[in-house]
Amino acid sequence: MPSAREFVLTLSCVDAKGIVHSVAGLLYQAGCNIIDSQQFGDVQHDDSTGLFFMRVHFEAPEQLADGATLERLFAHVRQQFGMTARFHPLARRPRVLLMVSRFGHCLNDLLFRHQSGQLAMDIPAIVSNHADFEALAGGYGIAFHHEPLPPGSSADAKRAQEQRIEALIERERIDLVVLARYMQILSPEFCTALSGRAINIHHSFLPSFKGAKPYAQAHQRGVKLIGATAHYVTADLDEGPIIEQGVERVDHSLSPEGFTAVGRDVECVVLARAVRWHVEHRVLMNGGKTVVFS
Repeated sequence: MPSAREFVLTLSCVDAKGIVHSVAGLLYQAGCNIIDSQQFGDVQHDDSTGLFFMRVHFEAPEQLADGATLERLFAHVRQQFGMTARFHPLARRPRVLLMVSRFGHCLNDLLFRHQSGQLAMDIPAIVSNHADFEALAGGYGIAFHHEPLPPGSSADAKRAQEQRIEALIERERIDLVVLARYMQILSPEFCTALSGRAINIHHSFLPSFKGAKPYAQAHQRGVKLIGATAHYVTADLDEGPIIEQGVERVDHSLSPEGFTAVGRDVECVVLARAVRWHVEHRVLMNGGKTVVFS
């Protein structure tokens, strides 16, 4: 358990000389102990954003161990380099809402990892458009909210359901929403409200297979690699900034059910990594992509 004096500073700004020296020097002069520091300058490629990114895990002296004091201390450096910067107190665990439909493998995996201490976050609620996993949520002592969407629901009905979920997010002070195989397309309004704080998981094949049974389609086409992609949610369906990807090799000896089992395993691992990196403040946005300090 991190102490009340541990923080992570994340920042981005236009790349320039002296950023690392200024940040590290300021923390040193303030009596902070830097535990870990990583940085990346996106200036190597023709399509680069020209931005610099940094993540610093440090322990502050007792007199500085609150976010407001650290913000005031950092004001000059922030202004000097035009930084977007945040101090994250590690004693405060992010609050995460899980959303699921009828495939529960990712939900079950995240709940187990959370209970076993692998994910430093709190899960105050689970939302589903089906009631299938109410007992599973109850077994973990987590509130389950059934928000049904019958087939053929109108756009107004879907938006009303989303607004109830938005109210829950505000009421529970949710920091991150995880779509753990939540099989509904979110409205542009909902995506905007969740910008930068919602993660989705989906299969990723070459070629791409759409519809209810992508693994069966992959089996029919003789696919040799099965993969999954975790990304931030945007209004562009399945095109948000990628956080993590993974693949597993398959062959002709596997049945469609075997393909599905392998695919679900990959989805679980990839989603768990993405969630862990986000709640540990390791993911920074870089235009339409991400910088991940793993």
